[in-house]
Amino acid sequence: MSDSADFVPEPSVTTSLWRDSLSVRLLAVTIGVILLVELLIFIPSAVNFRDNWIDERVQAARIATLALDTSPGRKVSEELAAELLANAEVLAVSEVRPDLRRLLLSSPQDPDAEMHWVDRTNEPWFARARHMFSLLLLSHDAILSVSDVSNHKDARIEVLIAEMPLAREMADFSRRIIILSLLISITAGTFVYLLLVAMVVRPMRVVTASIINFHNDPGAARAPHAASSRKDEIGRAQNALADMEREVSDAFRQRQRLAELGEAVAKINHDLRNSLAAAQLVSEGLARSEDPRVQRAAPRLERVLERAINLTEDTLQYGKAKPPEPNMEIANLHSMIAEAAGEAMAAYPALKLSNNIPRGALANIDTDHLHRVVVNLVRNAAQATARARAEGGEISINLKDNVLFCRDNGPGMPEEARKNVFTPFAGSNSKGGTGLGLAIARELMQAMGGDVVLDRTGPEGTVFRIALPDIEQT
Repeated sequence: MSDSADFVPEPSVTTSLWRDSLSVRLLAVTIGVILLVELLIFIPSAVNFRDNWIDERVQAARIATLALDTSPGRKVSEELAAELLANAEVLAVSEVRPDLRRLLLSSPQDPDAEMHWVDRTNEPWFARARHMFSLLLLSHDAILSVSDVSNHKDARIEVLIAEMPLAREMADFSRRIIILSLLISITAGTFVYLLLVAMVVRPMRVVTASIINFHNDPGAARAPHAASSRKDEIGRAQNALADMEREVSDAFRQRQRLAELGEAVAKINHDLRNSLAAAQLVSEGLARSEDPRVQRAAPRLERVLERAINLTEDTLQYGKAKPPEPNMEIANLHSMIAEAAGEAMAAYPALKLSNNIPRGALANIDTDHLHRVVVNLVRNAAQATARARAEGGEISINLKDNVLFCRDNGPGMPEEARKNVFTPFAGSNSKGGTGLGLAIARELMQAMGGDVVLDRTGPEGTVFRIALPDIEQT
């Protein structure tokens, strides 16, 4: 059995939630900031209280000395002097001239009392603030000697004041300020806290809960978030989160469709390969025919069947990290384009095909990959042009530098198709199309070091650019 002294209780869930809560932290920070502001206000207020208290006593001492001006020899009885000092709340009053110091009013004082000197005509603010803080810490009797201007020209007045009454009143003033500051801080902090909860914390709770739920199950079906009308950072974060959830949900649906497509292709692949194998046997039998027309057509039929078999296998590989590795070789670009474009245009005899590739152009390419790319582009162009034109439809293929241009005079692509032209299952503009052709075409060209790009599209037609790795003219 383990020693009970080794047991350390875990913090409760409630305590942890309070400690980690954004709203609690905001409340604490708000109160702390308001208290700091109150402290910054308190210091000059307390300094002014100290100055006013001293000035009131000095002014009362000046008034008391006026009674001496009406008495013979500027002297009064001890009883009157004591009364004047008591009314002024001071201990003694002296008049100082350049060549003379005269004690005007005086009362018995503690000779051991600590003495502090203050010159009210030339006292820096920091010295006043330092004296204010020392008064708050004063715990014994002390005497403050204050020097200021007198009622008479070329004279100064010095007033001795007991500091303990000033220290007590300063403590009372500070206590009132602290209590008032606490009340203001709590009240203002509560209002600010409620505003922050309504404007920040609650929306962030919704965003946080959405992020957590999305993290736990990103593929789960959930109601889309309504767009926020707020224009600030929180509103933009809410809208960005809603857009992200929508996009990721679409991506999951596309992934599901890809998985379903892969499963369907896998199921039919065996039967399709058997059918194509049977077709290959027939083509081999035709190749042995002595008919010249059959002998000319048989090699082309064999290549078409071989590409069909490769296509079924490549489709199974679609979606993996890498496209099929290209088998690069030097090939005649004109004849290769003619064969691929002719295959794509076979179903559209009314359309005109212009192969403007120089007959001596050689390219370092994978012929099967480029064949599939050209077939996809030309077939798409033929479908669009045939739908829009009963006659006069034309598709041309040109070469400039290392770039092939596949151009048609069809109606152009709609806006939605332009945005998703290379997106699988989203870029198709034909009924029943999967949108996979151009995505595969780009992937095949990029594997060869080239690319496929939509150059322009509009009512005058559509142009695709095929960037090739190497071209040679002979």
